[in-house]
Amino acid sequence: MDLDDLLDDFREGEITKEELKREINLLEISELGDYAKLDTGRKRRAGTPEAILGEGKSPEEFSDIMIDMASNKGVGIGTRVSKDQLLELKNKNEDFELNWYEKASIVELRSEEYRSNRRIGKIGVISAGTADIEVAEEARVTAKLMGAETKRSYDVGVAGIHRLFPELKKQIDDGVEVLIVAAGRDGSLPPVVAGIVEVPVIGVPTSTGYGLGGNGRGALFSMLQSCSLLSVVNIDAGFTAGAFAAKILKSM
Repeated sequence: MDLDDLLDDFREGEITKEELKREINLLEISELGDYAKLDTGRKRRAGTPEAILGEGKSPEEFSDIMIDMASNKGVGIGTRVSKDQLLELKNKNEDFELNWYEKASIVELRSEEYRSNRRIGKIGVISAGTADIEVAEEARVTAKLMGAETKRSYDVGVAGIHRLFPELKKQIDDGVEVLIVAAGRDGSLPPVVAGIVEVPVIGVPTSTGYGLGGNGRGALFSMLQSCSLLSVVNIDAGFTAGAFAAKILKSM
């Protein structure tokens, strides 16, 4: 039973006001055994849906949670999905369209009746190097699934900064309203971009690089010390960057 059914029952006098309130609260949570309580009302409440993190879940747990979410909301989004989890989901799924975004390690389940979000605007995604593309793709696909049109420009880091300007001009000419920039090693590309463009820029430090300050730490510290106005998410947090960029667009 969904919210419309409950409101109809209340209007027709089949349930009381207290029963209606209790049932609405129950709609917000879907329990799976003793290992998952899905926040099915998060999109309505917070503007972004709950995504299912693959890390730390068995293939069976992950697939059950994804199918339950799709059954409740018409769509389920899984991030950082392993090949074993994907295979289990493919084997169990009977009712939903399955879309796999390999570079982003994101899977989507959706029903035939599910209607995508209205287009909310344009987000540009930039990576400094080829090694940063997986994180950039996690951000891009996340924003896309949350209703944004996305543009991408990859491998345009400051070591060959002449590559950046034509791509950046193209992004701005295309009308992007938020930019996500992923970079590892010295993490210098996001502050540079933020100092050039008018639109908000979100920096994503990636765990590429080695030695002192490797594994994304140097990139993170560099972005946090940015002189130009830059918002920064955690190391390799592509999903967070994509969801936050989509939320910015929705608030405009």
